Amino acid sequence: MLQVKTGDASWQIENKEGNLLLNGQPFEWDLIQIDANRYHIIKDNASFSAELVEADYKAKTFTFKINGTLHTVSVKDRFDLLLDKMGMSNANVAKLNNIKAPMPGLVLEIKVKPGDEVKKGDQILILEAMKMENILKSPGDGIVKAIKVNVKDNVEKGQILLEF
Repeated sequence: MLQVKTGDASWQIENKEGNLLLNGQPFEWDLIQIDANRYHIIKDNASFSAELVEADYKAKTFTFKINGTLHTVSVKDRFDLLLDKMGMSNANVAKLNNIKAPMPGLVLEIKVKPGDEVKKGDQILILEAMKMENILKSPGDGIVKAIKVNVKDNVEKGQILLEF
């Protein structure tokens, strides 16, 4: 399943047994690829010319020109949606001044100490949950203010692990 957003509009897209569903309803269209980034679409007896103008695969944002009008969409796959549900989305985490446990688990290793300067993506802590090691990374640049747990501590979901 994918979630696609543009502006205030949002759609759920699924491929069930080869059939495309848009918000749970069948979606019928004819799509023909003209070249690497251009397509011709027929939907409800209307013709559309579409071109992929810009693609940022890391941020999962895409800009299309549809009949001459630009539309930027963001896409979230099932993993992004799961991270959102767990409170670990990039948008939510980047605004926080602390790191919380995304799930109950055991602290295996703490990779930083108070006063350390970290960059976005740096490893902060390793948490074992359901017999799997989960590496928690810094959501942004900052300085570690305090560590609220110790190695071998059992933590609950949502418990503060460290503060920036």
